[in-house]
Amino acid sequence: MSTLVARAETLAVDVECSGDALCVTLSDGRVVSMPLVWFPRLAGASTREQSEWELIGGGIGIHWEAIDEDISVASLLRPENFMRLPDKALATDGAKEAGRG
Repeated sequence: MSTLVARAETLAVDVECSGDALCVTLSDGRVVSMPLVWFPRLAGASTREQSEWELIGGGIGIHWEAIDEDISVASLLRPENFMRLPDKALATDGAKEAGRG
């Protein structure tokens, strides 16, 4: 007997840029917060431009028309797979303790 299991995808439902962080509320209730410096176009945008976002693909990503920026939920959940970040940005406490961070 085979069973079909639909893959549940986590989607963005709300977005806020506050201070120096991008905060995205996900459909499962989590709020993911990332430093704005990880997104230079968004960090350099005005408050108004930062607030004028729209969900794309039903929430698989976020788009800012005025600054031509798109950020996927997948990249927020696994930044090491999608973004070039300084090594220290993703270092774990264990790596820091071992002198690698």
